Amino acid sequence: MITGDHLITARAIATQIGLKGDAALTGSELEKITDADLPEVAERTTVFARVAPEQKLRLVKALQARGHVVAMTGDGVNDAPALKQADIGVAMGISGTDVAKGAAAMILTDDNFASIEAAVEEGRGVYDNLTKFIVWIIPTNLGESLMLLSAILFGLPLPLVPLQLLWINLTDTVLGLSLAFEPKEADVMNRPPRPTQQPMLPKALVLRSMLVSFIMVAGGLGLFLWELRVANTGLASARTAVVNAIVLVQIFYLFNCRSLKHPAHSLGLFTNRWVIAGALTMIAAQVLFTHAPMLNHLFHSAPISAGAWLRVIAAASVVFIAVEFEKWLRFRRQR
Repeated sequence: MITGDHLITARAIATQIGLKGDAALTGSELEKITDADLPEVAERTTVFARVAPEQKLRLVKALQARGHVVAMTGDGVNDAPALKQADIGVAMGISGTDVAKGAAAMILTDDNFASIEAAVEEGRGVYDNLTKFIVWIIPTNLGESLMLLSAILFGLPLPLVPLQLLWINLTDTVLGLSLAFEPKEADVMNRPPRPTQQPMLPKALVLRSMLVSFIMVAGGLGLFLWELRVANTGLASARTAVVNAIVLVQIFYLFNCRSLKHPAHSLGLFTNRWVIAGALTMIAAQVLFTHAPMLNHLFHSAPISAGAWLRVIAAASVVFIAVEFEKWLRFRRQR
């Protein structure tokens, strides 16, 4: 707490709101502390009272010097310098002055500090869903590219033609958008703050993306060669099986990505009905893509047998099983 009020008043309010710690300083005592010593003092002191505007600014800079992300709340003209300096300045919308509102990055329209917590929770939920979408889209698109590149390197016929790639990219839109409606996870406010230097995709998620891409390439090419050379179904049917495998991988992996660390079954099947609707829509679309004569002609696809469908489902389900096992293994070790 940094306030211009009397020390006794500040301590009383700190006790009422549950601020722990006995350390308290006044502005006159703060003047005697050098800039070199201030970061350590600022970190261990709970209450600063009778503080001047320039001292509030010094305290914000001192905490930032220790590597902290500083949020500063205020409503008066004398709070403006500190609000501007803080990583997130929060001004009061009702009682705040125009100067404070202009200096702040966020305005509490209801002057309720609990709204800050609600904003943090909402922000974490949005960030989670954005990360989930990126973690979902990168390996699926990377797998398609690597599959084509591998076929070229090994002198194989292309497992996909451009129109089929376009069809797959259309499915990305339908499926990926459903992650935007994923509800916030139950433990979203129990997590420690994310370090500012941490990339959106940490090493563990990059490795997961590589795993999914590898399984997609291996499964897709293996299925393509099986249909082409063992089942001898023809090039069009083999390519159709590959398209179905890629789309089903995207569907299975979509359920993996509903949580980046919790098992898929722990979220509840119908907590995000958009995911269910998207998956069912794409399954229906793939049946039409495979067996409707008009779409066969348009996308150079061909009907496939029941055995081929079983092989497609088996190849795609490997991704779901592998990712769920990777989650269990990694977070079991962390716990």
